Amino acid sequence: MSFKPLEQRGIPLDRQLRTWRELDVEPIDPDHTDPYTRCRIITMNGIEVEAILFSHQFARHCPDPQVKQQLARTRYIEAQQQKAVNWLLPGVSSVLETTIAYEQVAVDLTAWVARMEPDPYLQQAYQFGVLEDFDHLYRYANLYEMIEHRKAEEIVDGLTEVMPGRHTPMHHRDPVDNVREPYDKTRTDPLSKLHALTIMSAEQQTMNFYMNVGPTYMEPIARRLYQEIGLIEEEHVTHYESLVDPGETWWEQLVNHEYNECYLYHSFMEQETDRKVKAIWELHLNMELEHLHIACDLMRRHDGRDPAEVLAPELPNVLTFEPNKAYLRELIATQLDLTTLGTGYVRDAHERFERMQQNIHTDGGAPSDQVLAEHSDRFGRDYRMETEGEHPVPELRQS
Repeated sequence: MSFKPLEQRGIPLDRQLRTWRELDVEPIDPDHTDPYTRCRIITMNGIEVEAILFSHQFARHCPDPQVKQQLARTRYIEAQQQKAVNWLLPGVSSVLETTIAYEQVAVDLTAWVARMEPDPYLQQAYQFGVLEDFDHLYRYANLYEMIEHRKAEEIVDGLTEVMPGRHTPMHHRDPVDNVREPYDKTRTDPLSKLHALTIMSAEQQTMNFYMNVGPTYMEPIARRLYQEIGLIEEEHVTHYESLVDPGETWWEQLVNHEYNECYLYHSFMEQETDRKVKAIWELHLNMELEHLHIACDLMRRHDGRDPAEVLAPELPNVLTFEPNKAYLRELIATQLDLTTLGTGYVRDAHERFERMQQNIHTDGGAPSDQVLAEHSDRFGRDYRMETEGEHPVPELRQS
């Protein structure tokens, strides 16, 4: 049965404020919880953080005090939602364990979006990015075994393969080649807008996480790896945010944010296996329905347009966390040697790419390669030797 958020009313805003007791959610048990429950938690935290940051930016550019007040009212509730969601993660998990879970999110969320994306150009953007997140998962898996002497498979539970993707040192490109062509807001499928906002938010969360946790390690190799991949996540945020039409008004962006939250909370509520977590998804969905109606009223009053002009009348099929092994192996077989040139993709190394590679990689090599070398020295083997099949890393052709 279709779900039509524009026709549904949620919990009135003045009844959404929660007490400290209500915000004190019980965290998941990392040893007995579906890994995809953790993935849904991480995803929704990124979505809520983006909603809060967007609202702050909107307020900083808005001259109307009454609009600022309304944004502040809704934003405080969004901030409570973010705390409830993020605090579902267990405090017993190490930073590296959470990192591996973040990369599992990046891999399976982006792969699913790429499979479902109706626009070929946007689909290629997601296919390109997911092969890099795939390799980040592999590099962190090597580091995890070195530092904590455990296997990443224990975290991803076999749902996501841990093996090489596009060679991480090759992710460093001239910044101008990270900017893509935006979709056209007047012609694109509403689902494409939700996809772009979702993946941008997830990558932004990962970028922020690595920026903050990287220097908390004492091991030099860990500090270096977080620094390198943190810079690549900055590239990914540039890559994905540039897909969004810059001509969207603040009001359009506001309703898109709220609609996307309804879409994701509804999706995750439909598939959640943890009863307590599912109750939070349901509660937040009913809150977001009201946030959406508030945003729609603001758009009608201040933008002079009906939000139905830019939003889908009903939610698309639920966004689903599920294994994407065959799809990713197909991408590895066909797209591993791509890089970017301008707003497109090429298989040949070009001058800007080669110059960036020469300028950033020192004689000691990239930290992501140092991790593999140290892992091999310590254990006498490459991590991938225990995975199903090996995948050579093709090099870009010299132009």
